[in-house]
Amino acid sequence: MTHALKAALLIGALALSACTNADRFDNPDAVNLNDQAGIGQTGLGAAGNPDSPEYFNQTIGDRVLFAVDQSTLSPQAQSVLAGQAQWLMTNSDYLAVIEGHADEQGTREYNLALGARRANAVRDYLVSQGVAANRIRTVSYGKERPLAVCSDESCYSQNRRAVTVISIGVTS
Repeated sequence: MTHALKAALLIGALALSACTNADRFDNPDAVNLNDQAGIGQTGLGAAGNPDSPEYFNQTIGDRVLFAVDQSTLSPQAQSVLAGQAQWLMTNSDYLAVIEGHADEQGTREYNLALGARRANAVRDYLVSQGVAANRIRTVSYGKERPLAVCSDESCYSQNRRAVTVISIGVTS
């Protein structure tokens, strides 16, 4: 038997023996970072807490949709954005990144520019509603990050969007 084969067998045996201790992660003093029960009780992350990001995403709405080749905000989009603006003004510790997206039709360059126009339209609306401009950043993903994948209007309509992603941060 060659030295390389012996070494490979030894490494394999060590790797398998490391997997045999099934309760190696059961530490009674450990904090479970995936435990949602504690979060809901304190209200820090509950969707029912009006100050939580979950409330923003689920109740206010984190996205607006656009028509084909458009960056104009519909009345429905303006209604959602008015709620976002109010939430952002009430929760001044949060920053927002507006992601502009497009459907798969058209060139990559065209869709990046369209996504940028959509993100800027949302940004401009939020600023017009009183949100400080230094709390908002925009980015365009064009057609690179589809929400729905199919070559049909049902998917295209979901991908023509701007998404407001909020995070705790310090303004510059």
